Amino acid sequence: MYKIAVMPGDGTGPEVTAEAVKVLKTAATKFGFRVDLTEFDFGGERYKRTGETLPDSAVEELRKFDAILLGAIGHPDVAPGILEKGILLKARFELDQYINLRPVRLYPGVETPLKDKGPNEIDYVVVRENSGDAYTGTGGFTMKGTPHEVAVQTAVYSRHQVERCLRYAFEYARKYGKKARGRGPENTLALCGKTNVLTYIYDLWERAFHEIGKAEYPDIRRDYYHVDATCMWMVKNPEWFDVIVTGNMFGDIITDLGAITQGGMGIAAGGNINPEGVSMFEPIGGSAPKYTGKGVINPLAAVCSAQMMLATLGEEKAATAIEKAVMYVTANKLKSLAAGRMGFSTSEVGDLVAEKVAQ
Repeated sequence: MYKIAVMPGDGTGPEVTAEAVKVLKTAATKFGFRVDLTEFDFGGERYKRTGETLPDSAVEELRKFDAILLGAIGHPDVAPGILEKGILLKARFELDQYINLRPVRLYPGVETPLKDKGPNEIDYVVVRENSGDAYTGTGGFTMKGTPHEVAVQTAVYSRHQVERCLRYAFEYARKYGKKARGRGPENTLALCGKTNVLTYIYDLWERAFHEIGKAEYPDIRRDYYHVDATCMWMVKNPEWFDVIVTGNMFGDIITDLGAITQGGMGIAAGGNINPEGVSMFEPIGGSAPKYTGKGVINPLAAVCSAQMMLATLGEEKAATAIEKAVMYVTANKLKSLAAGRMGFSTSEVGDLVAEKVAQ
C-alpha cells in the first residue's frame, strides 16, 4: 500500500492528473500493489478564496505520505511568483526535495526539431540540484524604486548540498546509465558547470565531483562541460550524454532545452526527490489555462510523472510497463503531441495507455 497525495492544481492540471491516476490504478491492479489516494486543492482557486498557498500545517500533513503527484501550478488571475514560490518552492524546500530528476528521452513516433536525431541519440537524464543556488532567496534590494536601486540575489552552496547531489547522481548513473541499460559500453556522469567564470561555486562542485568519483565510484566515467558548451552539444550531439549533474540555475535552463528536443512539454516529466523522505512528481508543461476544460491537452507528461513515481517507490516492473505503454501509444496511435492535434481526446489518450498497461 502506498499513500499518495494528489494535487491536481490549476488549469489543465486536473485533466492530466486524472489520466495519470487512471494509469496508476491500472498498474496497481496489474502488478499487485495498492494506492491510497488523498486529494488536496492547493492552487489558484484556493488562493483566491482563502489567501492560502501551502500552509505549514499542510506541509506537515504531506510528510506522512509516500509520494506526491502534482498536476500544474499557475493561475491567470494570480500574479506570477505567488503560487510558484508559495506552493512549488515551499514544498521543495520544506520537504528537502534536493534532487530534481529530468529524463530527456525521445520516444518512438515523436518529432524532434533536431535534424537526423532519433530515440537512439536523445536518451539521457539530468540530475539538477534542487535546494541551493540563487533559488534560496539570499539577497534583496536597496534604494528600491530610485535611480540608484541595487538588486542582489546570491547563489549559495554548501559542501553538504553539493556532495549529496553528486552521490545521488553517481548512484543513478551506476544503476540507470547507458551501460546498465545495455545502451553503451560504460556508465558516464558529466558535470555541467562554469569553472572559468563562477570560480568559487563550480570550483567546489568540480573538486567534490572528482574526489567522490575517484574514491567511491571508479567504475563511472567522469566528464566535464561548461554550461554553454552543454547547450551546444545537447543540440548538435545529444548522443554524447548519459547522466548530467548540475546546479539549480543551470539545471533549470538546460532541462527545458532538453524537453523541446524530446518533443516538447507535453511529454516532459520530472521528479522533485528526497531519497530519504517524501518526493513530488509533476509534468513540466504548466497549467495551460487556454485549454482548460476542452479535453484536448496531452496527458502523457503527467502519466510519465506517475511512472517516475513508481520507479522511485521501487515498483520497477510497473514503471517499465507504463513507459513501454507510452512508447507504444506515441509510436502507433498519436498524430501529434500538440494539444488538439493528437487525434484523440485527453481521456482517450489515458485510456490507450491504461489498456496497454493492462495487457
